[in-house]
Amino acid sequence: MSIKIASRKAKGRKLQDFIRDIFRDIFRDELEDDDIKSAIMGQSGNDIIFSPLARKKILLDIECKHQEKFSINSAMQQAISNTSPDRIPSVVFSKNRDDVYISLKFVDFIKLVYPNWEPNIKIKGKNIIPLNDNLTKIK
Repeated sequence: MSIKIASRKAKGRKLQDFIRDIFRDIFRDELEDDDIKSAIMGQSGNDIIFSPLARKKILLDIECKHQEKFSINSAMQQAISNTSPDRIPSVVFSKNRDDVYISLKFVDFIKLVYPNWEPNIKIKGKNIIPLNDNLTKIK
């Protein structure tokens, strides 16, 4: 049995609204509700739309997937294609009756968690390149 398109869109909308409402609550004293919106279903671009002020506070561009089966690689590529260079692409995803998760590039995760890290290395894909002679190349 196939799920109707309207039902699929409603599931996606529910996840988008959940993410929107979480960010609205986090920034309730700093932003207006209009600063964080859910995109219209089927609209190209990011699923969560941030005003210029919200974009300064929230570095993520968010693609939402509420599906039982999907390709995380394809979803990340979609997020990356919708993200400007100064932003961090991410995919927020969930299945029915399951928790909500987020996926992002590891290097972006490190930037978010350790914003004061001054690396002695450059990360390119899965490769680490030393920035000075004191480090040996890690393979």
